[in-house]
Amino acid sequence: MSQDRPNTITSRRIVLKGGVGAATLAMLPSVAAAQAAAAAGPSSAKDIRIMDTITTRDGVKIFFKDWGPRNAQPIVFHHGWPLSADDWDNQMMFFLQKGYRVVAHDRRGHGRSTQTDGGNDMDTYAADLIQLAAALDLKNAIHVGHSTGGGEATHYAARAEKGRVGKLVLIGAVPPVMIKSASNPGGLPIEVFDGFRAKLIENRAQFYHDIAAGPFYSYNREGARPSPGVIDNWWRQGMMGAAKSHYDCIKAFSETDFTDDLKSLAIPVLILHGEDDQIVPIADSARLAIKLVRNGTLKTYPGFPHGMATTHADIINADMLAFFKA
Repeated sequence: MSQDRPNTITSRRIVLKGGVGAATLAMLPSVAAAQAAAAAGPSSAKDIRIMDTITTRDGVKIFFKDWGPRNAQPIVFHHGWPLSADDWDNQMMFFLQKGYRVVAHDRRGHGRSTQTDGGNDMDTYAADLIQLAAALDLKNAIHVGHSTGGGEATHYAARAEKGRVGKLVLIGAVPPVMIKSASNPGGLPIEVFDGFRAKLIENRAQFYHDIAAGPFYSYNREGARPSPGVIDNWWRQGMMGAAKSHYDCIKAFSETDFTDDLKSLAIPVLILHGEDDQIVPIADSARLAIKLVRNGTLKTYPGFPHGMATTHADIINADMLAFFKA
């Protein structure tokens, strides 16, 4: 497939293992027929979407999930570092059942997308999303971003074609800017992020386990009841991606200044943040971001962790649904 064609949608490769009989093979539709059916649009309950990647202008494959009625309002989910679209499975199932079209992608270098050694920056992430939105014809979409994904969603929303974005939700998100500087004295010192980079190189698998088992979900707090499944799932998602992309992304989420992006947004913005967020401290993120947006609402949660969309999904989902319907 040519890499110079923008927004090229590719179909999932069908792998046939040995031992499949001729009669079984005869029952399988051809890839061309499946593509033609997908292009024609859904016509019955039996129709399925076989497309799960786009190829960007620079040849990178971006994996995505796209569930629900094509004519329903889309909700686009942006995952945190170093995770994947799978981190939104709870929310995707919840809002799918509410009648929405739900979309989530693996950021380049993360999950099932191409393990790139370049382009791991917010400008390129936003450019990838512009191409994804065009390929899937997403209009008046609600964008929901967690942590790094909140920065990505903000950066995209400030650059999106008119009519593409209807609302924005930021959950434990990194904007306006994380790193400490003369203009951001309350930020985290660069040594914190240098430590992330050093641990990623030294033993990425152990580092990712320690984050999930500790501060990400506040499982390091007295009286916490860690979920082995949640910890393992976080680790699984992280280890699917590329170490080089994750390394570069630390700079992207910590040093990108989203101040101008936030100021430029005229759409409604809902900012949700846990008051016990140990990864993105609330004082230098949500409490500053709300002062920069024109049409924003801030809701904070005492004792909730950075990963509250997982640990307190019922509460977060209900608050988002109310915002979507408002």
